[in-house]
Amino acid sequence: MKLKIDLHVHTSYSHDSLITPEELVFYAKNHGLDGVAVTDHDRLDGALKIAKETDFLIIPGMEITSKDGHVIGLNVKEPVPPGLSADETVDRIHEADGIAVACHPGVPFKGSLREHVTSKFDAVEVINASAFPFRYSIRYGEKIASRLGKARVAGSDAHYGPEIGYAYTVVDAESEVDEIIEAVRKGKCLPFGTAIPLKIRLKRKILVLERKF
Repeated sequence: MKLKIDLHVHTSYSHDSLITPEELVFYAKNHGLDGVAVTDHDRLDGALKIAKETDFLIIPGMEITSKDGHVIGLNVKEPVPPGLSADETVDRIHEADGIAVACHPGVPFKGSLREHVTSKFDAVEVINASAFPFRYSIRYGEKIASRLGKARVAGSDAHYGPEIGYAYTVVDAESEVDEIIEAVRKGKCLPFGTAIPLKIRLKRKILVLERKF
């Protein structure tokens, strides 16, 4: 079975995201996705709660702020603390029964790992729909994934509902979280996506500003 899954989405449980749980499911379905990974910044509770409250496929995860850059932990069973080295963060993700993804590894101003991506990682996010410059980020991610022989994945890095699904991963697996995670670990997946359109990015910026005031 081929599943379209956005492996990098932030909800309102992240301090910088506008996406409510209801909007998460609405826009994911609207964009033809079969599931999403909820990867809020340094917290797992929202993802676990949303997964329990909807029939839509949710992969619980976190975007963890390591001292070397951001790391996504997918299907972790317990929170991984921020502030550790990248290597320590990956170890903790594996101890929590998850897989470690090097997200937007070469994108400026996004907490990118760059040279800290090692063979310990399970996958590299080669397409991030929020990344700028977009084409450069793909080339950089592909180079790392190729050098390390790691699975290539994609995610929108959405912080606003309409951004969901602009990048996604096609995974060859049954519609079960553990099956999907194992398929990604084995490289049975392909990344797809385009950059989020400028007008949608600007709309999000405006809404974030309005919320602050």
